[in-house]
Amino acid sequence: MANLLEVRNLRTHFQTYAGTVQAVNGISFSVAPGEALGIVGESGCGKSVTATSIMRLLPPNGKIVEGEIDFDGRDLASLSEREMQHIRGNEISMIFQDPMTSLNPVLKIRTQISESLQLHQNMTKAQAAKRSVELLELVGIPSPAMRVKQYPHEFSGGMRQRVMIAMALSCNPKMLIADEPTTALDVTIQAQIMDLMRELRQKLNTAIILITHDLGVVAGMCTRIQVMYAGRIIERGTPDDIYYNPKHPYTWGLLKSVPRVDARERRRLHSILGQPPDLLAPPEGCEFWPRCDYAMEICQRQKPELANIEGEHETACWLTHPAAATHLAAKGGPAQ
Repeated sequence: MANLLEVRNLRTHFQTYAGTVQAVNGISFSVAPGEALGIVGESGCGKSVTATSIMRLLPPNGKIVEGEIDFDGRDLASLSEREMQHIRGNEISMIFQDPMTSLNPVLKIRTQISESLQLHQNMTKAQAAKRSVELLELVGIPSPAMRVKQYPHEFSGGMRQRVMIAMALSCNPKMLIADEPTTALDVTIQAQIMDLMRELRQKLNTAIILITHDLGVVAGMCTRIQVMYAGRIIERGTPDDIYYNPKHPYTWGLLKSVPRVDARERRRLHSILGQPPDLLAPPEGCEFWPRCDYAMEICQRQKPELANIEGEHETACWLTHPAAATHLAAKGGPAQ
């Protein structure tokens, strides 16, 4: 099956008074139709910038300086703004982190959902209004015919996020990008939203990119997971690869920081010491080495590229790179 999205060597930079911020630094990945890809990592690792680069929604000081974003046979990085307007909301939709700031507080829900239907689907006002009710019912909002006439402030946080999902699905997009869609919600509502997205993916065969810092959220949702750090992909594979056989020290740290309900004894959660690197001047070698308990001399001098371990499992770490075996043996194992 041909991939719906292929990102090749994407580099997105921001110009600031202090210099150039290398927010996304040469990442490549693909998403097949109906697939759910999870992108995880700490805040500031480049997850959201990857999403806004795909949607071409970067702020004025942001620019895609290199790479291709091949979506269904078109390079989004080279399209004009007018051409992108026909793709956004119609073929690719995005759910943003805070629904209250994404919804217009002075417009009724019906008006906000109908807008894209009239623009992209050429529906009349009456047809769009009817479809708005159907969409609210699809995402599980009770009494949709009444609620569609209300304003965003009359909805709870979970219901507003459901409205955002309804808007995103209004034109039956081929791909849905969800940027931390459950961050501002309590755990019960989080589970409901994830169940809803899983159900819609099965019904509509919509490809999903789920962006989050919470490894627990992607566990039962995604078919593949990629871990980002300092603008690069440092590990990726199936959920079994990432959760049961992680190979990168950064992934180990992320997993240890998640509380486990099946733990037999109480213990402090692990935290990764230090801070992410300054992307104005990234380290010459591996970006993670200043925080890594297993850093070697080569880590400081040379940046590891993604290398295949087994099946779909890849990692960018000298600990698992074939060329590092001799170095490790000479040094007597990883440096503590």
